[in-house]
Amino acid sequence: MANNCKKNTGRFSIALRPAFVAIVLLHSASIALAQEADYINPDRPGIADGSKVVGAGRFQVESGIQHEYRRNGSLSDRRLFVPTLLRMGIGERWEARIESNAYTWKRASDPENGDIRSAGLAPASLGMKYQFRGSDDPMQPTLGAIFRLFPASGSGEFRSRHTTGDIRLAADWDFASNWSLNPNLGVAVYEDDQNQLFTAGLFAVTLNYNPSKTLNFFVDTGMQSRERKNGKSAIVFDAGVAYLITRDVQLDFSVGAGTAGTTPPRTFVALGISKRF
Repeated sequence: MANNCKKNTGRFSIALRPAFVAIVLLHSASIALAQEADYINPDRPGIADGSKVVGAGRFQVESGIQHEYRRNGSLSDRRLFVPTLLRMGIGERWEARIESNAYTWKRASDPENGDIRSAGLAPASLGMKYQFRGSDDPMQPTLGAIFRLFPASGSGEFRSRHTTGDIRLAADWDFASNWSLNPNLGVAVYEDDQNQLFTAGLFAVTLNYNPSKTLNFFVDTGMQSRERKNGKSAIVFDAGVAYLITRDVQLDFSVGAGTAGTTPPRTFVALGISKRF
């Protein structure tokens, strides 16, 4: 009886080996597929932000360097600053955000006074993003909301005097193979260059083309109406490319220009890097 049990057990284990191997292979394949799909998804470059969060326990740094040129009649100025966004996942649907242009260097040119140089800290914001709709179907859009609060902060001529903020709805929609849209719509209370508060409507949209999983070309536009108290609308266009050098690191390059209003730069160039931890 004992010998028969041993024989049956051996046959049973032999019969289970193919099933066990199949389960291991399927599990390994599912892990590889999940890892393959788990690429960093920064909110830079471009004007519009995405609707997706970084994920629970994740920390992400998105930074770069941006040069802007402005001209108004005989007056002109050039600015160099370091736009930086820190994103911390506090759940599967929530993330905390700290955002600022960090430190700004400015050189203004005036025919009467010559070159005037200044530098200082830019205001910083505290914010949250909530992804209230996800989707397993890539053809269905994901939706999120982004809120930012700017306490009075900064230094020198870049210092803000009032607390301001904005709220935006954001979406990501893969509407066709290799193509996606990323629209934003919101409202803001900002401070103009005369330290006066005003309300503004916000709109931005990014069109992305992804020929591969690591390469992204984009064009986008953003509009703010109004650009200052009793002012008109400001419109900015830009285009660029982003490239994933690893699953957790992205490099980007973009160029753009203001096409309406007096507050946007004539032209700007930006280089950036994003890293997920």
